[in-house]
Amino acid sequence: MGYLRVNPSIVQPRHKTRKMIQEYLQKAMQRAQYEILEDNEGFYGSIPGATGVWATGNTLEECRNELLEVLEEWILIGIAQGHKLPEFDGVSLKVESIA
Repeated sequence: MGYLRVNPSIVQPRHKTRKMIQEYLQKAMQRAQYEILEDNEGFYGSIPGATGVWATGNTLEECRNELLEVLEEWILIGIAQGHKLPEFDGVSLKVESIA
């Protein structure tokens, strides 16, 4: 199981932290579900387990790119607000802070 620990007293190499975040994003995006909107007006995508993470786009690629951007922002907001982020296929991000 992968974890990201954000703690000033624990110094991790930047590449290791980046790899863990990329793995989390990849696992979440692998869960993404897409559907074609009515009248072929584009695509809708969402990620089950990531409440509120959804996007639309004129093409499937545009929808995927937008969904990834929304997911990244959702993670940042979740961390900033102290929310527990869901686990995706054994990979989770856990944030520790020092009071």
